[in-house]
Amino acid sequence: MGTAVQMEATVHLFLVDVWLGFLGLFLAFYVVLDGFDLGIGVLSLFVGAQERRGIMIASLSSVWDANETWLIVFGGALFGAFPVAYGVALHGLYLPLITMIFALAFRGVAFEFRAHAFSRRLWDRCFGVGSLVAAICQGFALGGLIGGIPVSNDQFSGGPFDWFSPFSILVAVGVLAGYCLLGATYLIIKTEDAQQRHAVTMAWVAGAVMLAAALGVSIWTPLRYPYVAQKWFGNGIASWFILPPAFAVFCSAMLARALRKRQEAAPFVWTVGIFLASIAGLGASVYPFIIPGGLKAAAAASDSLTLVFMMLGIGLLIPVMIFYNGYQYLVFRGKVRDLHYG
Repeated sequence: MGTAVQMEATVHLFLVDVWLGFLGLFLAFYVVLDGFDLGIGVLSLFVGAQERRGIMIASLSSVWDANETWLIVFGGALFGAFPVAYGVALHGLYLPLITMIFALAFRGVAFEFRAHAFSRRLWDRCFGVGSLVAAICQGFALGGLIGGIPVSNDQFSGGPFDWFSPFSILVAVGVLAGYCLLGATYLIIKTEDAQQRHAVTMAWVAGAVMLAAALGVSIWTPLRYPYVAQKWFGNGIASWFILPPAFAVFCSAMLARALRKRQEAAPFVWTVGIFLASIAGLGASVYPFIIPGGLKAAAAASDSLTLVFMMLGIGLLIPVMIFYNGYQYLVFRGKVRDLHYG
């Protein structure tokens, strides 16, 4: 009997880890794909010429809506696999999350309306503002999550503004700058001449701000959570937890080199590397918690049968979505020279 119970517990923990991996995969796809999408929207606010702003937005015309589907998949997977964590996070981060949803809807409406408007300036600004608000809200949500959501008896036990703190402001600045960096490096691929040179300049500025914010978060997090400090430094500097930040530093150096050499695809690739290293480092640092410092993943997970059932369904969906996204970018590859591109 004891062996059977122990084996069942082992299988359950394995399924929990698999689903944490799935959530990390969905989050990575969303952050990278919708990240450059939001970043271009934010950067468009700082462009005065209508034609240049139109080309920036036109570069998104064929991909922006599909990019956001990964957020839906992430939310659905979190609800099904970790319903307790979903409930706690939704209550604790309600204000930034609901504002983000309205901002995403607002920018979607603006994008569609600008295609039929006689004067597009107003809707261009609306698209940019919606992108800015959505990016900031995602930063506040992440900062509030890392900063700690009060949990008592598997329920949220804090106030409506616990997510707002100097730490979450720093994280929001980093997320916003990171999205702008993704957007700028994507524009390097999609544009040319003066607009491409302007994208390189924006990449330098956004990259500097993002790395400064990342350094601040990296220093602040272990000071806030002793268990994170123990993971990072408990086994000395040779701990394998040094690998994600080391890879992020390497990608940053290669990004700077690619920008100096005026390479086109490489800056975006190295920026993606920075984001993937950051996501991997964050996941490894807070594991086995799904709500850092408050709720462990195993305690928040659904039963094993539910996890297996969901895996069968989503396991078939993942390759279809990846193929669709990949084929979409393949079809609409190349430079954007026409305001009606896509």
